[in-house]
Amino acid sequence: MTSSLPLRGNGSVRPAGLRLPPSWMPLVHDGRPLKRWRYVGIYGEELMLCAAAVRIAGIPQAFWAVLDRTSGELHGRTVFTPGLVAVGDGHLAVHGRGVAIDISLTRAGEPMEITSPHGGSYIWTRKDPVNAIGTVSVGARTWALDAPGLIDSSAGYHARATTWRWAAGVGMSTEGRRLVWNLVTGVHDLAAASERTVWIGGLAHEVAAVSFPGDLEGVAFSEDGAALRFRAEAERAQSDDLKVFRSDYRQPFGTFSGTLPGGVELATGFGVMEWHDVRW
Repeated sequence: MTSSLPLRGNGSVRPAGLRLPPSWMPLVHDGRPLKRWRYVGIYGEELMLCAAAVRIAGIPQAFWAVLDRTSGELHGRTVFTPGLVAVGDGHLAVHGRGVAIDISLTRAGEPMEITSPHGGSYIWTRKDPVNAIGTVSVGARTWALDAPGLIDSSAGYHARATTWRWAAGVGMSTEGRRLVWNLVTGVHDLAAASERTVWIGGLAHEVAAVSFPGDLEGVAFSEDGAALRFRAEAERAQSDDLKVFRSDYRQPFGTFSGTLPGGVELATGFGVMEWHDVRW
């Protein structure tokens, strides 16, 4: 059933015979446990945040992080219980000790969906550019939020050992066009029909292979000599060893500068870089 993969599109056409979200997916397939998550990243001049609900072989995990770019303070929490983070269609809610996040999410670009072979099975992802409007409260501080972002919905039966590098961000071009990017190595990264995408004015464009030189210092494109430079401001990091599941994770928030393929020069750029090494 995976012979037709990879398959990339807007989600209107899907590979036959494979279960994909929002349908039920078995906890084990091809001898591999199901990994499923929904991550929201919102990147603005005053505030950047991320939140996710995750299940690995049925084990729940959730996390959130908020960066106050004015003070440089990074707040966050990771828990292995359900209910902290709720990511639905058009809404993000986080309610826990010292945090209340209530945000509406409106689509702001073409969806990108891809199903790829991975190890001996298959994996799926969908990326949606969004506008985020709402309130964020951490401790005694409350912000009114109006900023762009990206939803990453993923599920599948990944190889036992998986390592990826990822960059996601938003910005404006020097010509005044709204930009979003999703760039990766390690998953959904075949030469064609990859998840590597740049949105220009809401239109999705697949880009050729990328690399991540240095220690999460930027992204180099194989097209046009384009490159993004990244300046980190604060970093999420998490290391877990649950014996059957081990994960090392780094995700700095920061700013981007440089050019995208096609000679698109950034006037502003905000977002994250990520390195994730996992056995699951």
